[in-house]
Amino acid sequence: MPGRNKQPLAVIQGKGKSHHLTKDEISKRKKQEDAMNGFTDNIAPPKYLTKVQKREFEEIAKELLRLNIFSNLDVDSLARYIDSRDQYIQLIKNIKKVKPTIEAHQEDGTKITIANDDYPKLMRTKNLLFNECRSAAGDLGLTITSRLKLVIPKTEYEKPKSEAERRFGGRL
Repeated sequence: MPGRNKQPLAVIQGKGKSHHLTKDEISKRKKQEDAMNGFTDNIAPPKYLTKVQKREFEEIAKELLRLNIFSNLDVDSLARYIDSRDQYIQLIKNIKKVKPTIEAHQEDGTKITIANDDYPKLMRTKNLLFNECRSAAGDLGLTITSRLKLVIPKTEYEKPKSEAERRFGGRL
C-alpha cells in the first residue's frame, strides 16, 4: 500500500503475520533483503571530519556494524550526523553565555529590561540543528524507537499443531 514502510521479513514472521506469503515469496524476499544490506568493506571516516569527530565516527560505526544495520552507503549519513551534533553542542555552549534579556539605560538614567534580539535567532538555529540531528539519528538507528522497528518481536504463544502438522511437519 502507498504510504506504508515495508517491514523486513523477519519482523513480519516475528509478528506471526506471514501467513499471506508463500514459500517462494519468502525466499525471494529473503534474497532481496540480503542483497540490500550492502557491503561493509570500505567503512572509514570522511576526511572532512576533525580528529575527535573521526574517533566518534569509528565508535558509532562499530556499534552499528554489531547490529548489522550499517554499510558503506551509510558512511556519509553518519558523518553528517556527527558534524551537525557537534555544531549543536557548540551552539548550546554559546547560548548559555547569552541572556534572553538585557538591561538598557534610558535617557533619564533609569534601567529597563528588554529582550535580547539575538536570543530568538540562536534558539531557532538550535531547533534546526536539533531536528537535523534527531532525523539523522532516526535514519541511522541511533534512537531507541528506530531500533525497535528493526527488532524481531517475540510471539506470545505458539499455535498448537494439528494432527497433520505433527505427522508431516513442514511438508504440507
